[in-house]
Amino acid sequence: MFALTLRHLQIFICVCDELSMTKTAEKLHMTQPSVSQAIHEIEDHYKVRLFERLGRNLFITDAGNNLLTYARHFVNLSTEIENAMQKFGKQYMIRIGASVTIGECVLIDLIKKLHIEYPEYQIKSEIHNTRVLEKMVLSDKLDIALVEGKIKSEYLIADAFLDDELVFIASPDLELMKKDKIEIADIEKMNFFVREEGSGTRNLFDQVMESKEIKCNIVGVYNNADTIKKAVLAGLGISVISRCAVRNEIKSGELSEFKMKNINFKRKFHIVYHKNKYLSQGIKNIMEICKKMSE
Repeated sequence: MFALTLRHLQIFICVCDELSMTKTAEKLHMTQPSVSQAIHEIEDHYKVRLFERLGRNLFITDAGNNLLTYARHFVNLSTEIENAMQKFGKQYMIRIGASVTIGECVLIDLIKKLHIEYPEYQIKSEIHNTRVLEKMVLSDKLDIALVEGKIKSEYLIADAFLDDELVFIASPDLELMKKDKIEIADIEKMNFFVREEGSGTRNLFDQVMESKEIKCNIVGVYNNADTIKKAVLAGLGISVISRCAVRNEIKSGELSEFKMKNINFKRKFHIVYHKNKYLSQGIKNIMEICKKMSE
């Protein structure tokens, strides 16, 4: 009687990643027929095709993608069990991702709190835009992600933990800032420096500006807030950016914030995790600390 094993799932995941039986065999130090046999055993057991074989190319089927979601979590949970039991009372690894704005404004404070309250945790963190983080959580390369943008996948759960707002910023020396009232026609004449597509900040900016039918002359697209701030500080144009990313510059007077009537960019930061993810006590503790940061 066939029994699906951890090894079957490890082989299957590797084939999905490599899309090649031969490369999988090389990576896992197996023979190619052994890899093929493992895949055939899974397919025969579930009476489905996991891959379409077109010439020398492999393509994952819908059934394969469905199994892959569970397989990654099963294998990762097995690894967590192994690490937890071997390092019981010593260290506990948790993988956290953060979108760029949260990485600049929240992540380091969060890690500092974790080191103080849970010194046994080993935190591995990465910063990417929301679109990349969503893919990483789906493929179980992260345990949780802290994002500023909206999540599209039905397999992910997003819990709000912090309020945020984007604001218009400009150099205080800009002619625009000398006006008593700034109109839409005024900003349509300005150069805009914005975040890259796929970031939560850019998505919200595009959504609001399009809803108000405001034409933006975008001259700079950058994947970090520091470069945008430098461009605005130099008087090269204006931007819309998270208030938390420019609070120090606004407080010091280096940058000026201005408002537009009936235009606002309010949003929430979210903790994102896979709906099939086993939430260990360590992950739950981190989520709780995130939610307390808004208090």
